[in-house]
Amino acid sequence: MLQTLDLLMIVAACMCLLAGFPVAFTLAGVALIFAGLGWFAGASLSLGAIPSRIYGIMTNQVLIAVPLFVFMGVMLERSRVAEGLLDAMGRLVGRLPGGLGLSVTLVGTLLAASTGIVGATVATMGLLALPAMLKQGYSARLAAGSVAASGTLGQIIPPSIVLVVLGDQISAAYRAAQLKAGNFAPETVTVGDLFAGALIPGLLLATLYGFYQVAAAWLHPEKAPPMRKRPLSSRDVRQALAALLPPAVLIIAVLGSILAGLATPTEAASVGALGAVVLASRRTDGGNWPAALALVSGAGVVLLTLVVDLEPARVAGTLSGVVAIFAAIVLVGVFAVSIFAAVRQVHRGGILPEALRKATEITAMIFTIVIGASIFSLIFRDLGGEELIASALSGVPGGAGGAVLAVMLVMFALGFLLDFLEIVFVVVPIVTPALLGIPLADGTTLSPVWLAVMMAVNLQTSFLTPPFGFALFYLRGVAPENVKTADIYLGVVPFVALQLVMLLILWFYPKLATWLPGVIYG
Repeated sequence: MLQTLDLLMIVAACMCLLAGFPVAFTLAGVALIFAGLGWFAGASLSLGAIPSRIYGIMTNQVLIAVPLFVFMGVMLERSRVAEGLLDAMGRLVGRLPGGLGLSVTLVGTLLAASTGIVGATVATMGLLALPAMLKQGYSARLAAGSVAASGTLGQIIPPSIVLVVLGDQISAAYRAAQLKAGNFAPETVTVGDLFAGALIPGLLLATLYGFYQVAAAWLHPEKAPPMRKRPLSSRDVRQALAALLPPAVLIIAVLGSILAGLATPTEAASVGALGAVVLASRRTDGGNWPAALALVSGAGVVLLTLVVDLEPARVAGTLSGVVAIFAAIVLVGVFAVSIFAAVRQVHRGGILPEALRKATEITAMIFTIVIGASIFSLIFRDLGGEELIASALSGVPGGAGGAVLAVMLVMFALGFLLDFLEIVFVVVPIVTPALLGIPLADGTTLSPVWLAVMMAVNLQTSFLTPPFGFALFYLRGVAPENVKTADIYLGVVPFVALQLVMLLILWFYPKLATWLPGVIYG
């Protein structure tokens, strides 16, 4: 009986999930039930490690970035940033055939780099862009496919919540695989590595979307007519820049500080949360002065730190040093006042309470799943599941490549039934140590960054694939009644094909995922 408990545990969990039980409580409940069965069968269990695991999750410095990124995304969603971006891109490229579809792809890319919350992005784009595209005369299939695919770019383009949680799991799995191989001083895999590794594939995938939009408009002009006929004016350019510049600055501040090594993901996420509050204040009736003042004072502090050494012990004896420190204190004070004014504005506008409530709900859901998945994986290992998975993957024909392909197929299929969080926290800790321990033909092992990026793109593909892709359900919930479900399903097929092409490109050219982390972090 003991030899089959690990397999029965997976079967029981799948049956409960298919029956509609909540994921987090299903994982923890099934794990505890099978822990009792294992105890009766004489298995050696480590239930005493559960409290320390929960404490470790709550104090994990990487996972602290999750609620901050969630708040950042929800705040930007509530502040109608997507509406301004869509209008701005429509002004720039709307006069071209297929321009509105191309603007949807560009806005989806910017929102992906700003929010990282896929469901919210798909719903927002569905409410804003889909009616506008249909009113302009776009084919319902092309419009629905464009909106759904662009909304899912948040799965792969950093800073993505998927990459944050995947980075934490991949790091632990890689460390376990290296320790098992006898390397007691393994290199660490950070969230910054995954952000750098996913940046080029994510932008390349968005580029493929854009090429498809242009090709569809060129081959079938009646399906993607131009948005307007009048020429582009200088006023259009100014308004477009006014809408594009603030989110671009926020993206550079958050993602750039991580890639440059100036801040950890958690520190950068806190900057992003403050930046989102400042951007949201521009949408209230209090005026733009807090945002402008925060931008000027913050840029002044950064510039001052680059020009002058502000260490008091080193510059206190010089007049220029005293002046620089005094200027820095004044700028920090102005920045604090402007942030306080921005928070006050978004609170009075009703944006802050809604954003905090929504962010708290999402964060509680994420960490409940994390705790349930952690208990599940702990009991699964105690019952011998890790050895079962390792032997199964090592026996797959094709070596490491065949094992990766098998895991990708399983994750793709699970994407129809589970959200990405459940897959990351349940599947990745179980299968990744075994994958990273399989030797390649040259004696090395798989790159954890490449494997993580492949998993992220694969999850994005299953998120979009009919008939059970979660993005399709999000879009169906907000789409106009004249858009049929068949239009949504058929509209995303070309974009799913492009995502599969992206997976093939990454398979044959892994340098796309490993080159930039090597350049930045060595």
